[in-house]
Amino acid sequence: MLSTVDLAYPFRGRWLTQNSPASRVPSHGTALFASSFAIDFVPVNEAGRTAPITFGSLLRPEPAERFPGFGRPILAPVHGLVVAVHDTAPDHQAFRGLPSVGYALTQRRRAAAGWVELAGNHVMIQTPDGVVMAVCHLQHRSVQVQLGQRVRVGEPLGHCGNSGNSTEPHVHLQAIDRSDVVHACAVPITFGGRLPDNGEIIDAV
Repeated sequence: MLSTVDLAYPFRGRWLTQNSPASRVPSHGTALFASSFAIDFVPVNEAGRTAPITFGSLLRPEPAERFPGFGRPILAPVHGLVVAVHDTAPDHQAFRGLPSVGYALTQRRRAAAGWVELAGNHVMIQTPDGVVMAVCHLQHRSVQVQLGQRVRVGEPLGHCGNSGNSTEPHVHLQAIDRSDVVHACAVPITFGGRLPDNGEIIDAV
């Protein structure tokens, strides 16, 4: 098994790095479901910002469509075989400010329901080396590939959504050593040989 898998960025445009293993491991604060080296990318506008924060957004949930990256194309970060597809989870509202506190209190329930509940809509790609890449939180009914299909780097997988365990539209990537997430081990990832840090703005072309 490879010690690290090198990826292409699964998007174009401007994105913000969050929850990166460049800053801490486990990157998401837990090793549950082999997420130790997972990384999140949040789509932002040309100024490097997500949806503007208003007084209302601090008090109530917001439509996912209000965020600049909702619906942006998500691309294959590796060559490989599609070994799992999930496309039926709804996109829920985004949660910032006080609503994010209430949403956080429901996270244990989602984790108890299993990895699919956390990942939302997703595609899993197995590389020729046996590593499985999970691309998660895709938009409802946006997945453009099928189980058993072979994909190349840069091919469309779907669109950025807000499904699963997500407080605002973003894409979650993690590499694992098998498609059975419950029993998998996390595999470290890099992008072009390096790992972006938390808060770094990525301009992908």
